Amino acid sequence: MAYDVQNFQQEVIQKSFEKPVLVDFWAEWCGPCKILGPVLEKLAEKHNDKWVLAKVNTEVHQELAMQYGIRGIPNVKLFIDGQVTDEFTGAMPEAAIEQWLQKAIPSKFAQHVAQAADLLQRGDIQKSQEILESVLAAEPGNLAAKAMLARSLAFSNPQKAVELAQDLEGTEHYDLSEALSEIAYLYDRAENPDKLPEAPVKSQYLQAIADLKHLEFEKALKTFIEIIIEDRYYDDDGARKACIAIFKYLGDSSELTRDYRTRLSRAMY
Repeated sequence: MAYDVQNFQQEVIQKSFEKPVLVDFWAEWCGPCKILGPVLEKLAEKHNDKWVLAKVNTEVHQELAMQYGIRGIPNVKLFIDGQVTDEFTGAMPEAAIEQWLQKAIPSKFAQHVAQAADLLQRGDIQKSQEILESVLAAEPGNLAAKAMLARSLAFSNPQKAVELAQDLEGTEHYDLSEALSEIAYLYDRAENPDKLPEAPVKSQYLQAIADLKHLEFEKALKTFIEIIIEDRYYDDDGARKACIAIFKYLGDSSELTRDYRTRLSRAMY
């Protein structure tokens, strides 16, 4: 839903207590405004259950432009509960705006995703997955839920995890997407060992993948690094790529990531 603002107090401020209001400050003479406007209107129609789009012509409403400190247009401000909570200036691609909206507008399922994260951390994977699948059934574009579900499936159903992760490319979850693709590759190697070149490290490589399947991350990392020292480019630099995938899966805050990233650097150089 999009509309030209006539009464800012009623149509933006008061309305934002019911639903987030995205305000597009624009002008007829502004070239980038003509590029951004249709993109915002398309997104407003797509997400009409989550937010509304209000358009403010700065030539007509100069006092509003001054009040909200508009120094360049197009300027887009998000109003929630009567306050500006986020904004951006200039034309952006549709995908970038979608990503910005995901961060800027809280999902009504945020608590469900938080509950699923807690369950996942405590090892109740099945219940966590059930919650995440219900969230995605109601809100298919929820990237946080999609990323968490993909993460939970990484070692039980890597192909499904990769399918879910395809939508994460170009988002803040991109590292996870890359990690899941590499994990799926390793699983394929384990299921089809004939694809691997014959070499003294082959059995070690398969054992490291087996350890990874059982979530024995440290054992897997230790073996992969031993392979790098012995046969650096085995399986097209597979051991190094496996280490990077594990680091991305665990995240930068993981003690294992910090420790074994240093060990990997030493092994390579």
